[in-house]
Amino acid sequence: MVSLPLITLLTDFGTSDSYVAEMKGVLLGACPGAVLVDITHAVPPADVRAGAYLLGRAWHWFPPGSVHLAVVDPGVGTARAALAFRAHGAWFVGPDNGLFTPVLRDAEVEIVVLPTPPHAAPTFHGRDLFAPAAAALAGGTPLQMLGEPLTGMPTRLTYTEPHYEGKSVVGEIVYVDRFGTLVTNLTTEVVPPYAVLEVEDLDIGPLRRTFGDAPPGGLLAYVGSGGAVEIAVRDGSAARRLGLGVGGRIRARLG
Repeated sequence: MVSLPLITLLTDFGTSDSYVAEMKGVLLGACPGAVLVDITHAVPPADVRAGAYLLGRAWHWFPPGSVHLAVVDPGVGTARAALAFRAHGAWFVGPDNGLFTPVLRDAEVEIVVLPTPPHAAPTFHGRDLFAPAAAALAGGTPLQMLGEPLTGMPTRLTYTEPHYEGKSVVGEIVYVDRFGTLVTNLTTEVVPPYAVLEVEDLDIGPLRRTFGDAPPGGLLAYVGSGGAVEIAVRDGSAARRLGLGVGGRIRARLG
């Protein structure tokens, strides 16, 4: 367990408004001394899939017992459920809209539905509902005291899995980072070192080790730090060069 309460935050709130600071004020007021770590507040507005990808990359790098507060919530104030749960030895709090799909994969979970406080602003559950629940968990409140057990299954996003077309494996772009790097759903489990990567009929070549293996301005494919095949332009943007985004197809030719 962590020696001090540790709470991470992931939202689409940005940092130009006071929203994140208001959430942190609630967290520190209810759990003084908590360590607050920003995963990111730059998730594209209402982009649950991007939030799920980023949370899925980041949460497991934190110590066991950490509390992960994630709010990308286009359905705020509607009938969508508000969840708190334990999985993989950590705590998670946020909306039931698929945001936690990567965390829930192959996990034994204990989930409760959080009641909405009467005073909660219907447009800001991050501050008035989720932050108090996260602070309570960080302070040692048992999960069962926060709400009633979830009946049924939590919402999960659906993903297109890589598939074979003849002697090729076809995947898709699942995320574009701030450098314009195209992150795919292909991994070395289906893409051997001898495969030749192709995007929109453009030959990218075999997997490289790192950016320096391509000349400045050159396109390259490599296995990124998250374990997935990525397409980048050295010192540039692959998204801009290729005109591609989430959902774009990538092909690994195997012969």
